[in-house]
This record gives sequence, structure tokens and C-alpha cells, in this order.
Amino acid sequence: MVIIATEQESERLLADFRRRLASAGIRPGEATPDQVHTALAGAVLAERAGAWRESRERHLAGRRACYFSAEFLMGRMVYHNLMCLGLLDPVERLLEREGVNVAGLERVEDDALGNGGLGRLAACFLDSAATLDLPLDGYGIRYRYGLFRQRIEDGFQREEADDWMRGGAPWSVRRESETVIVAFADQTVRAVPYDMPVFGYGTDHVATLRLWQAEPIEPFDFALFNAQEYDAAVAAKNRAEDISRVLYPNDSTEQGRLLRLRQEYFFCAASLSDLLQKFRARHPGDMARFGDFHAVQLNDTHPVIAIAELIRLLEAEGMSFEEAFAVAGRTFSYTNHTIMSEALERWPLALLRKLLPEIAQIIERIDRRLADEPDGSAREDMAIIAGGEVHMARLAVYVCHHTNGVARIHTDILKADLFAPWYRRTPERFVNETNGITQRRWLGLANPPLAALVTKLLDSESWMRDLTQLEKLVPFAEDEETLRAFRAVKREARLRLAAYAARRDGIALDADTVFDVQIKRIHEYKRQLMNALGLLMLYFDLSEGGHPDFPPTTFLFAGKAAPGYTRAKAVIKLVNEISRMIAADPAVRDRLRVVFLPGYDVSYAEKIVAAADVSEQISTAGTEASGTGNMKLMLNGAVTLGTYDGATVEIVREAGRENNYIFGATVEDIAALRGHYDPAAFCRENPAVARALAALTDGTLSDGGTGLFAELAHALLEGDAFSPPDRYFVLYDLPDYLRARFRVAEDLADPAGFARKGFLNLCRAGHFSSDRTVEGYARDIWRIAPLPGK
Repeated sequence: MVIIATEQESERLLADFRRRLASAGIRPGEATPDQVHTALAGAVLAERAGAWRESRERHLAGRRACYFSAEFLMGRMVYHNLMCLGLLDPVERLLEREGVNVAGLERVEDDALGNGGLGRLAACFLDSAATLDLPLDGYGIRYRYGLFRQRIEDGFQREEADDWMRGGAPWSVRRESETVIVAFADQTVRAVPYDMPVFGYGTDHVATLRLWQAEPIEPFDFALFNAQEYDAAVAAKNRAEDISRVLYPNDSTEQGRLLRLRQEYFFCAASLSDLLQKFRARHPGDMARFGDFHAVQLNDTHPVIAIAELIRLLEAEGMSFEEAFAVAGRTFSYTNHTIMSEALERWPLALLRKLLPEIAQIIERIDRRLADEPDGSAREDMAIIAGGEVHMARLAVYVCHHTNGVARIHTDILKADLFAPWYRRTPERFVNETNGITQRRWLGLANPPLAALVTKLLDSESWMRDLTQLEKLVPFAEDEETLRAFRAVKREARLRLAAYAARRDGIALDADTVFDVQIKRIHEYKRQLMNALGLLMLYFDLSEGGHPDFPPTTFLFAGKAAPGYTRAKAVIKLVNEISRMIAADPAVRDRLRVVFLPGYDVSYAEKIVAAADVSEQISTAGTEASGTGNMKLMLNGAVTLGTYDGATVEIVREAGRENNYIFGATVEDIAALRGHYDPAAFCRENPAVARALAALTDGTLSDGGTGLFAELAHALLEGDAFSPPDRYFVLYDLPDYLRARFRVAEDLADPAGFARKGFLNLCRAGHFSSDRTVEGYARDIWRIAPLPGK
């Protein structure tokens, strides 16, 4: 279904757009991109205000779902919103008629509020629910600054503040009248809501993302200011604003941990207070039914403190603890996103008592309730409070009516390992909902030429609302003309990425090489280090005359390392040093190029996924819960080079192992190796691996005298106080990884055959729409139904 606004709607929007600029004395052709963006957003919001208001009312009238998440990585909204409303093409034409440079809009809006997969998933879910007419709204924090802006200086990552609102935030609406108060033991602040619309594609339905901004009770102390104690006069204001100033502040000190805890409690307390106020207005004296009208999904452990807060609020309404506990159990469900213990939040009980004494007391009562249960199933490894710490994942699993994993293999690991005693106790509470992505952004918006080819082949745009339609394309995989068109579209995407990288970062890319990409947060378990060591092995092989037919390939990296994550930052430096070494070698550089693209964000991702030929998904088996980058790349016709981990298992099941490149130890292999694997001995038996590892410390590469590369090598060979050597089996999987790379190279000798593999990945991507995922949540967990259409 092609969604195009009527000419009357488009002209009405343009007239409002002109009026908004004229009120500031600006002609459209003279407006800056920021002014164009602000006026255009205002006109769209005014045009859709009635639909948005009606949708909010319909959500409140019945059972609805609420998605609590510490982050929502929305990406640039202007093009996406116009596309969903059928306004993108007509508005672009009308603006160009007015002399407005529409391309300038690409530079006016930064990605908002998120870090990576967790936030991007939340954004996809809101998009899908709005499109499917499901009553789902999001709740989070309106951070003043995003994670950080990344730049590369002499190969090192440098961080700068990410002021995403520097040009305004015209898609946000402040709701001053719905402000609530949030109290800590040492501080009371105002939580002011800002609402962002989430427009459904091809429907009048509009979801709401409500983000809370922390503000002081009083803007500043006037008496202190008059006494010329200026810093003291604004101290309370600064402390309040610190809560919503930065996404994921450094928590390596107690002050940092306190701020993280304040953030999590702040948005959960504000959101629940808001929900209760609205429920009370419609259902006075009926708080016991709160869970009948609200399904609150806790996206990872960050919002799990909401469980204790809801019990506190319900007790304040006059409920007993047991009654409030039962309501909480009917209200909350929990999504687990990791099996790694260091990523499962644990809060020192002393810290909770210091900042949130009532919450600490409620959690202690929940812990005692579990310990006192008559069936005797409570065990030490299930205790919510253990070792002086509150285990937030255990709190969630105990109270929530459902716990879900985000890929089939991940859910199986939760049942068999991480939450095994809980699964034995209440197996009916565990479900799998494999993650998904929205095809509207990740194909329709990110790759218009490929989207046009899909529409032409299907003779329909129905795939925009039903991605399973792609299955009908399978017969075209045998059509030479279609494969030529597909290859032309992929080359066009590589040219677009090359132009974007040149314009944004001054980086030159050769669009006539193969693009092999690994784009994701830099982390040890994601094994960018293995990719780097594999490139060293490949470089040594090619420089000595090996594999003379290896096709010219550009290996692209992109991603951010957390500011305090030294080892991840060392990997970024290593990749850049390998890039520099290869670029200086005329014997190899025409066939092998390594590029780190700085400042990875949604907008960069849109260009990269469209251009990629090979998708690197190389995490250690059993560590990646799901991944969604793997799905975006698959949808854009890239083959996967990866391990049997996360949703890659399901990608291979859908698209076929013969159309992808799988290598490495499985989950079962890893389990058998633990306690028996000796990386040093492995290197002695594999001289090519040993040579690549030695390059980190023998002077081949320079870390600028920091010792970072030596520490990487030490971690692989010796380990440290916190983990065994080669914890993520980087060295162990290297030989098989390189063999998989050479299989890719061999297959590239047949361009049509390789294109067929990529095209079939596109055809089989229907399962990975977030529409399917959200329908599963709605049916199996939230128990909500689509709102009747108008």
C-alpha cells in the first residue's frame, strides 16, 4: 500500500510552513536548515494534532502497554515522520519549488537519547506498534546530552558532549501541566514530561514517547544570588538537572553510581506516578484493577526498580503489601538482554538505603517473602539480596508475570543456565520473542533504490506493512536481469556511503571494492579484536604472495567504546594502526583497506547497511542475546559471516547456511572448552595466530607508548584478576574465522552467484520485522489488541 498524502493536505501543510517562517520575517528560500526543520515540524504537528490527541484518549480508555526503557535511539525524525504520513515526496517537491534545499535537513537533527541496540529496539517497537494500531507508549528520560560524540585523534577515540538539542527539539511537546514530583532521601525534583509523537505508517494512529526532564523545585535561590553567592544560588538547580543531563554517566565511583540510580528511579517514579494519576481520574477507588489496564514492559534491568516503586505507591493508596505485590505481578513483564553477569545490574543495599530508604525496605520485604515461601524453592542463587547487593534481574524474574529472551538460543540459555532455578519453578512464565527491526526505516528510508526494486518486483508496496511479502521474491533469485539490477543497486548504495563519508569525515572509500562491515558497540564479547587480528593474518598472507586472487575489499568498522572501557578503546586504536600500516604498503593497499568510520549513529548506520556486502556477526557463541544490526544488514542484501550466536542462528535457519558463512565454536563447544583451553599452547600450535598476536608488542604496530596493545595481548594469553585468558575465545576461533573469510573471497569470483546469496537473504528477511515481534509481545505478554480502525 503506497501512502501518499493528498495534494490538498500537502498544500495546507506548506501554507502553514510559510506562515511560521513569515512570522519570524523569513522567506522559505532564505531559511537556514534549522529554521526549515522547526517550521516544518511545527506544521506537521499542527496538522496531526487531532489524530494524536484522539490516539492518546483511546490508549487511556482501555488496556494499554507501556515500554519503560533507559534509552530510545530514535534517529533523525524528520524524514521518517514525513514518510509515515505519506508526505515525504510531495513535501520535498513543494519545498524545492519554494527554493528550499531539502538535502540540508540531513544535517539539522542529531540522533536522540540512545546508545545502541537496546535503544534502537525500543524505537522500532514504538514504530511497529503505532503502525499496527496497538496501544503502546514509551517512557524514558529526556537526556540533555546523548552518550557522547566520537572523534578519532591519532587513532584514539576522543569523546565530546553530544548536544543533540542544539538546534532545538521541534518534535517534542512540553506538557507542563502534567509535571510530577519525585523525592529522594536528600533531594526533591520536578519531572517535566516532553511528548514525542510516533506516527504509524498508513494509519491515523499516533503513539507517544513520553520523556521526563529533571528540573528543580525552585529555579535558583534569589537571596543567595543577591548576596553574590552565585554558585551556591544555582547549586540545587544544577543537582536536579544532573539527573537528566547525560545518558549512562560514568559509574566507576560511588557518586557516579548514585547518579545512575537517581536516573533509573527518577524516570520510573515519574512514569508510574503519571500512570496512577490518569488511572485514578478514570477509575476512582479501583486501584486493585491497575494491572488489568496496564502492561508495563521493563526493557532490561534499568527500570526494574519500578516494581518496588509501584508497591510503595499502592501501599500509599491503602493497599496491603500482599495486595500491592499481586498488582505488581499482574502489571510488569521483563525483557532480559544479556547473560553476562557484569551486565546484570546489582545495587549495593547500603546505597539503596542511603538514597531510597522506602524502596530498600520494600525490596527487603520482597526478598523475605521469597525466602518464606512454603514450597521451599527459594535458594541462595535465587535470593534477591545476596552478598549485600540487590540483584535486579532476580527481582524482575520473581515478580513479573513473564520473562522473555530476545532470540531462541538466548531464551534457551536463560532457561537452562542463567535463570534455571526460576524456570524449573515457573516454566510457564518464560517465553521467547526474537527481536526485530522496522522495515520502514531500515529499507524504505535507508535504501530507496533497493526499496523501489522490491516494490517493482512485487508490483506492490505491501511489504512496508507486511515484510513476509518478501518471500514472494525467491523465484527472482534465478533471474539474471534481477540479479544485475540488485548488483547495480548495491553499487549505488556503496557510492552513496562513499559520498557521505567523504562529506562528513573526509574519508575516501572505493565503491568498486567489496564492503565487509562490522558496525556495533565496541566490546570484548563482540570481538572486534578478533576481526583486527584476522586482518593482520590476512595482511601477512597477502604481503607474502598468498591468495593472489583475493578480491579488493574494504573492511569497515564503526562503533563507540564506553569512555571508561580502556580495553575497548585499545581495540579502536589497534584497528586504526592496522589501517595505517596497510595504507603505507603499496604491495597490498589496492586489495586490502581497513577504515574506522567515526561518530557511528543511526544516520551513518542507514548508509552502511545499505552498502554492505558482508555482515560480520562474530561474537562468541552464547554471548550476544540477539543483535539487530545483523537483521538490518540481511534486509539490505548482505551475507552474514558469523558464529552461531544470537539471532544469527535464526538468520541462517531462514536464509540457509549455503547463503551465509558460519564458523567457530558453538555454545556446546565453548562449554566443553572451559577449564581445558590453554591459549598459549594454542598459539604454539598455530604459528599464524602467534605471529598476528606478536605484532601487538614486537614493534610492528605502535600504541603511542601507552602499553594498551601489550595489555590486550596479556589479556588473551594470561588473563587478569577478573577473567581467565582469552575469555571470549578470540584466538581459538581465529583460524576458522580466516578460513570463512577465504570462502567469501572464493565465492566472490562468481559475482552473479554471490549476488544471488545476498538477494536470497533479502527474500528471507520477513521473519525479522519488529511488526512480528511486537505482535508476539501483544499476544503472549501484554494481552492487548489493535484499536478499531476509523
